[in-house]
Amino acid sequence: MRRFLVWCPDWPVVAAALADGLGPLAPAAVFSANRVLACSATARDAGVRRGMRRREAQGRCPELAVSEHDPARDARLFEPVVAAVEQLTPGVEIVRPGLVAVPARGPARYFGSEDAAAERLVDQVAARAGVECQVGAADGLFAGVLAARRGVLVAPGGSREFLAPLDIAEIDQPAQRLTTDRAELVDLLRRLGIRTLGEFAALVPGDVATRFGADALLAQRAARGEEERPPDRRRPPPELAVTERLDPPVDRVDAAAFAAKSLAERLHLLLGERGLACTRLGISARTENGEQLHRVWRCAEPLTPADTVDRVRWQLDGWLSARSREPRPTSGVAVLELCPEEVVGAGGLQLDLMRSATGAADARAGRAFVRVQGLLGPDQVLVGIPSGGRDARDRVTLVPWGAERRPQREPDRPWPGRIPAPSPSVLPESPWPATVLDAAGEPVRITSRLELTAPPHRVLVRGRARTVVGWAGPWPLRERWWDPPRGAPDAAGPAASASGAGPEVAGAGVSPGTVARMQVVLAPAGETGRAEPGTVAPVRNLPSGRAPQRPSPGRGHRHAEPAGPGAHDRGGRSSRPDDGSGAEFDANSPGSGATGGPQAAAGGDPDEQGEVALLLVHENDEWWVQGVYR
Repeated sequence: MRRFLVWCPDWPVVAAALADGLGPLAPAAVFSANRVLACSATARDAGVRRGMRRREAQGRCPELAVSEHDPARDARLFEPVVAAVEQLTPGVEIVRPGLVAVPARGPARYFGSEDAAAERLVDQVAARAGVECQVGAADGLFAGVLAARRGVLVAPGGSREFLAPLDIAEIDQPAQRLTTDRAELVDLLRRLGIRTLGEFAALVPGDVATRFGADALLAQRAARGEEERPPDRRRPPPELAVTERLDPPVDRVDAAAFAAKSLAERLHLLLGERGLACTRLGISARTENGEQLHRVWRCAEPLTPADTVDRVRWQLDGWLSARSREPRPTSGVAVLELCPEEVVGAGGLQLDLMRSATGAADARAGRAFVRVQGLLGPDQVLVGIPSGGRDARDRVTLVPWGAERRPQREPDRPWPGRIPAPSPSVLPESPWPATVLDAAGEPVRITSRLELTAPPHRVLVRGRARTVVGWAGPWPLRERWWDPPRGAPDAAGPAASASGAGPEVAGAGVSPGTVARMQVVLAPAGETGRAEPGTVAPVRNLPSGRAPQRPSPGRGHRHAEPAGPGAHDRGGRSSRPDDGSGAEFDANSPGSGATGGPQAAAGGDPDEQGEVALLLVHENDEWWVQGVYR
């Protein structure tokens, strides 16, 4: 659908300046978590940048006016802009405070062209609301947002060409950051060599969904100039609209928001019973004297009851407080109505246990957890939170339910040498011993140069053997090398052990505490997976995101120097492992869950016969499986 997007630059700063009575040229910045969320053009000229810490920003611009982020203030003061656009064209949708969308066809036909309609929108907002704005037009909401930020009108059908040269970081927009953080996806795509939206759009959608997940598939649709969700959304039935008559009428925002809370719960209960979730919501308020205000709110993710109440509060605050140039209602609000404009199937949202389309699930789950803690003890109900570390076992910290969710290690630190996201889908609690064999049937080990004695040919795990069709590594890792175990010989590290003369002996000269990690892709059960002589077998969804390197005969992979997964091979290509596919060993089988026992050595699920990828670790001259990729 082709739309006009009206964008007010730096709106959080503009709203804060209006609330504090600052002039348009005053340097100002809005902070969230002690970092710059948005800043004015004058502040940018002084060197202030988004993401900068407060002390550094004030050091660069001593006269900087500081304000805390307030979403309610941003939405309340944006009401005059919405009212000004609505006077010129119907069908206004609020994407977020500072950005509205309207259909392009009607205004373009009425004013003669899209250029004329865009000029009228800019003049209307400046005259009625007193703020500056930019207008863009494109096919698709995402392309329209980027067009508005650049002040261009993209030709019909040209959204994909317009987006193709733009940087991949554009998929991490503020509207998505409210619910989904795509910064990690952007970082991963860059490490894989995908720099522009055009390169991302050229990938096969099925591979994107398998490799990166559902949210990445939505981002790819946006990069192609399409709607993030398919256009065949269901039209909500009329009975989904809910209405509340307020007796007596209310003229205060807090009283109206309190009434909207029960109304929102009723709406989401109806949606949940039908397996639906709302992505566009119409909110109508009508007074005793017949005055009415109707707004349509668009959200990147399905709305929750709390989100719905917030939008009712923001909408009524700007209307009842007469912050727009329209006259204040002459009587209190007598009728509130919530009407879903667009719904999607809730079954495809993939919400976790602590998040659902209705607010009741949180309370039920919390009460159940507290009851179990009362029966078994506080430490028997644990919650996993992301943590920092180089090893897959260190990436999750388990804390008791109800305790402060603080990781043992900061996850946002670099952690060079770590296995990057996504992590293996199955991490056995007790190690699965493994045997790696070469083509001659001899065990494959690690040499003093931290290389393989021979290319891996077969892997035996839990009584099963499969042929290796692809592999990457090994990647050595030694933490706390300055503090060797008591009684262990002091080693200067891999470089020192590799500098001596003489033949390489498997396991000899390897520093204590050094482990080597390798990823292997095993052929489906019953297939040999043999490659032609002198070639490397093609691998689907290899964790490194590419075909494996060509091994040197009898020497495994040669690297310029031992390093972690972030190293580069001699061809300049990244050797970082990223993902895998399939899993032969069921996470629910004995030995992979929270319990062990005599059956821990039993085989995996016999129904799992497809291609699998394993993360193998070589430690103390033995191989074991640390993770399985699904």
